[in-house]
Amino acid sequence: MIVFRLGRIRTPQGPGMVLLLPFIDSFQRVDLRTRAFNVPPCKLASKDGAVLSVGADVQFRIWDPVLSVMTVKDLNTATRMTAQNAMTKALLKRPLREIQMEKLKISDQLLLEINDVTRAWGLEVDRVELAVEAVLQPPQDSPAGPSLDSTLQQLALHFLGGSMSSVAGGASPLGPDTLEMVSEAEPPAPHVGAGPTLKQPVAEGLLTALQPFLSEALVSQVGACYQFNVTLPSGTQSTYFLDLTTGQGSVGHGVPNGIPDVVVEMAEADLRALLCRELRPLGAYMSGRLKVKGDLAVAMKLEAVLRALK
Repeated sequence: MIVFRLGRIRTPQGPGMVLLLPFIDSFQRVDLRTRAFNVPPCKLASKDGAVLSVGADVQFRIWDPVLSVMTVKDLNTATRMTAQNAMTKALLKRPLREIQMEKLKISDQLLLEINDVTRAWGLEVDRVELAVEAVLQPPQDSPAGPSLDSTLQQLALHFLGGSMSSVAGGASPLGPDTLEMVSEAEPPAPHVGAGPTLKQPVAEGLLTALQPFLSEALVSQVGACYQFNVTLPSGTQSTYFLDLTTGQGSVGHGVPNGIPDVVVEMAEADLRALLCRELRPLGAYMSGRLKVKGDLAVAMKLEAVLRALK
């Protein structure tokens, strides 16, 4: 309890019983326990032109009750605005891929920047957790390396979409994030290595498309093991693996012999939505409909598999 006697501040009192002089003393209670608030999701533009919805969870505590009362009128509002401004400035300087892969590092930087301001108010921030809610618009300029969005989109094309093709003739080439459904008058005759048919489960195309392209060169280039968990409409889960660690590599149904470096999980309906352009891969990843467990840098090595399929 901060007590003012005739307008002059006294030594902090309590906890416990505090004696006050009527009409002479005024007081203000200060909670010294750790508290938390969330920065509501707001739209931000990253360095590469992507528009994303980002929020944050902040935990803080008051370490000097006198400063918290004397230096700022509304401590909660001031701290919330400081956190939001620091988050905005930090994300404007970074591309989308860096924001996605280095959230912990950015959160630690935000913690330091917010504390530089709030320590003068007698407040210390203990923890900041950045939360990327959704990607509202993809980057305008493609990065030098493969992005998670384009990698997953091409995976959907090669593993799941034998019927997808670009327009022939004088049409303009399609970008990596563009899909187009082509209706043929007469469907082509099936051949070895073709994509999955309508009666065939979507994930089965993974095995058919990859088997002819396995090689020692691909193993030496990738050197990782992947597991794909696909939830079927019936509720059951089918598991597939791609092992590019030894020999010429292997692909099949079930779990790999060793521990996979990356595990990809999603529902079969979401795979079809990716194929039909109804769901963006990066949006599915950020919303949790597509889960990637493991090192994202290792997941990016699937780009080598896509180049082999081309």
